[in-house]
Amino acid sequence: MTDPDTGRPIVAELGRPETAEETWARKDTARRARRQHQTAFNLVLALIASFGIVLFLVAVVARPESTVDRDVDYRQVASQADVAGVTLAAPPLPRTYSANRADFTDKTADGVRIWTVGFLTPDKQYVGLHQGIDANPTWVANQLDQHAATGTRSIGGTKWTVYDRRDEGRDAGNQAYSLVATFGRSTVVLAGTADDASFRTIASGVAEQLATS
Repeated sequence: MTDPDTGRPIVAELGRPETAEETWARKDTARRARRQHQTAFNLVLALIASFGIVLFLVAVVARPESTVDRDVDYRQVASQADVAGVTLAAPPLPRTYSANRADFTDKTADGVRIWTVGFLTPDKQYVGLHQGIDANPTWVANQLDQHAATGTRSIGGTKWTVYDRRDEGRDAGNQAYSLVATFGRSTVVLAGTADDASFRTIASGVAEQLATS
């Protein structure tokens, strides 16, 4: 319906034509409503995109280290390493023990060649074997985070220096307990979270292999 005098549409709610000011106010309100709706829509899209990125990073970037569960034939790796004049520590252990890492580094930052094996014990604790060839005191100290020895013990007919940090709890990390011994040109550091029995088993195997090589 239009006003017969002005020809302008009559607004039902008003019962008369809108004034210019009312028309502008109505359109401005509609524009603001559209902008608010668009802003909310854009926010939802941004949140969805961010969530997708997070899922991608979790799935691809932040995945756990695959070496945790894999089983490495450390004895085979040791036999294939070309290290003249030195026997790499790869003692035969009970089948309840396994390794998730075995590698040889030709030279570390300390200038020492190092053979590394990561052992998992029957109760799923960790013992890292680090064999430094022609090791220097700096390398040994770095393996032990500069901590002082707490005693000695004889295992497998070999004297091992003990670094016991078990009373430090979680602060000790993977170096709660360490054993160090020297066999000719090799210095062996055993460090981890295992109990005495597991350390004794590994240390005995290392001593038997290297002391007679």
